[in-house]
Amino acid sequence: MSITHTPWGQTADGTPVALYTLTNRHGVEARIATYGGIVVSLRVPDREGRLADVVLGFDSLEPYLARHPYFGALVGRVANRLGGARFTLNGVEYHVTRTHGENSLHGGLNGFDRQVWAAHASEMTDGPRLELAYLSPDGEEGYPGALDVHVAYTLTDDNALVIDYRATPDADTLVNLTNHSYFNLAGAGAGDILDHVLTIHADAFTPTNAQQVPTGEVRPVAGTPFDFRQPTRIGQRIHADDEQLRLGSGYDHNWALPGGDATPALAAEVFEPTSGRGLEVWTTEPGVQFYAGNKLGDSGEIVGKGGKVYGPHAGLCLETQDWPDAIHHAHFPSPIVRAGDTYRQTTIFKFVVR
Repeated sequence: MSITHTPWGQTADGTPVALYTLTNRHGVEARIATYGGIVVSLRVPDREGRLADVVLGFDSLEPYLARHPYFGALVGRVANRLGGARFTLNGVEYHVTRTHGENSLHGGLNGFDRQVWAAHASEMTDGPRLELAYLSPDGEEGYPGALDVHVAYTLTDDNALVIDYRATPDADTLVNLTNHSYFNLAGAGAGDILDHVLTIHADAFTPTNAQQVPTGEVRPVAGTPFDFRQPTRIGQRIHADDEQLRLGSGYDHNWALPGGDATPALAAEVFEPTSGRGLEVWTTEPGVQFYAGNKLGDSGEIVGKGGKVYGPHAGLCLETQDWPDAIHHAHFPSPIVRAGDTYRQTTIFKFVVR
């Protein structure tokens, strides 16, 4: 196993960016940038042992510096939607940056996905490890309190990318962190993901309004196109006559997981039949946002790695996180982290073959 790094350009203000390469004993490889904590590539084997990169993205830093669909990014301070781009905490109303109509999405215009993180690399007994650190100042994007954030990526010898998050504020604030990788287990740019077979270990999901902000309802998946409790081809029901699918142009919703404990539980599984690659998603979080890449390319052609064009459904996201817009729904798991307390979560992307 090994961990190496190389210069990878710089931001517009001249801040240098590095690209770290983590390799395990089987040759599985993860490349992670200090800009946005982006998982730039993940090379994993198929059933014949052939490696392919299974995350969407770009070959160089420059396209990541422009606006893009959060390819591979570390997202925060608050992932997903925050209704009205405002919230009340301890009797004080805070206004955060609007980025999604009247709402806020993924932390604002310059969220954690657009910051350069300090890096520390090490070789641990369980695999090469990259720890990134960022001090989010008080008031950044409108959120109260300075937030000391550390995110560690470990590539284990059982072909798992383990992401450990911790964040400690000096004042009461909201925290909800996730990774926004788009997976295509046939290989990045190898068609769409509609024939991938998905299982989500959840009995309910949270419907949204027309702005894709949760309504507050927690709806059973039974009898709906959102029932993935048994392995189901993603494209099987994505065009069903269903109001929620119309609002999201397909799947772009939070599933309510039974976990939320300190020990990671199996949240979702994906299998790609032609390659035999599978992905298990384990997490300590109470929710997973499944996004089927419905709107990729809607804002213009996206030319990704190797010059391949990413269109609708070119990749899927399984974003482990707290429930979106939770601050506005008292019965949702709370996103509040008190001053001096530490937010923690662990998510594991484990690759298998069949």
